[in-house]
Amino acid sequence: MIVAVQEDVREILREAMVMAGYQCITAASGFEALDRLSENTIDVVITDLKIPSMDGLELTAQIRKEHNADVIVMAGFSDDCTFEDIITKGASELLFKPVNISELYMRIKRVLRERTIILERNAAIQKLRESEQYYQELSTTDGLTKIFNARQFYSALRSEIERSRRYNHPLAVLMLDIDDFKKYNDTYGHLEGDKVLVRFAEIIKDCLRQSDTAYRYGGEEFSVILPVTTGEQGVNAAERVRTMLRTEVFKPRSGSKIRVTVSIGAAEYLKDEDIMVFLRRADQNLYKAKAAGKDQVCYAT
Repeated sequence: MIVAVQEDVREILREAMVMAGYQCITAASGFEALDRLSENTIDVVITDLKIPSMDGLELTAQIRKEHNADVIVMAGFSDDCTFEDIITKGASELLFKPVNISELYMRIKRVLRERTIILERNAAIQKLRESEQYYQELSTTDGLTKIFNARQFYSALRSEIERSRRYNHPLAVLMLDIDDFKKYNDTYGHLEGDKVLVRFAEIIKDCLRQSDTAYRYGGEEFSVILPVTTGEQGVNAAERVRTMLRTEVFKPRSGSKIRVTVSIGAAEYLKDEDIMVFLRRADQNLYKAKAAGKDQVCYAT
């Protein structure tokens, strides 16, 4: 975009830009230039230092603040303006008038080349950040259910145990195992079984508070960490999950309506208890729920 108060200057520079293969629009004042920038995608603004409503340096500062465009300032030799002045305001280049078109082409090419390098660098940095985030998520998240995996479970549980010890807050954990899941897989296939796992993970998350976290522990077994929660309160959370799954209807085959149940073991952390002893107690309660007929919650202190 060309910004200049004299119409003939605007037209000469616009025609020169078009002849060089650039698309170009013009503006006669700083405010008009800002309006054009809001309406169009513009890479480079070439502005005269002396323009109505605001001078070229004020316009440059406003452009750098609000728009993603580079600025080339045109100034006369007698103008009270230095290269340091225009760089401080955010301009990329200073051209002295009368403007030499060949020199203008050279400056524009340099600005566009640097602009491309910066954009490519920023894109690469963003891609790297996204890649790092992606691989971080891969290392802590189960690929199928999109909840945390067993590796993250142990890390989070250790942190919650330390917090429980430090603040003397209760801590509960749930171990959940879908009943007869192998039979379901053998009967309807692994794809249908995967649908059950995905839906069960959603049900668990729907039943939890924001502070609680769910994990796929392995296969059809899941776990839940319940900070600041007693064993009895953990049982209430477990019952919500069990009841909600029991009311869910799966249709692995046309016309078939299958209900799936879950057995759950709950345990409350005991002061200074080893993490593996804590989990073993929750596992034992899970086995007791299975042995007692499945589709139930067991919490034995």
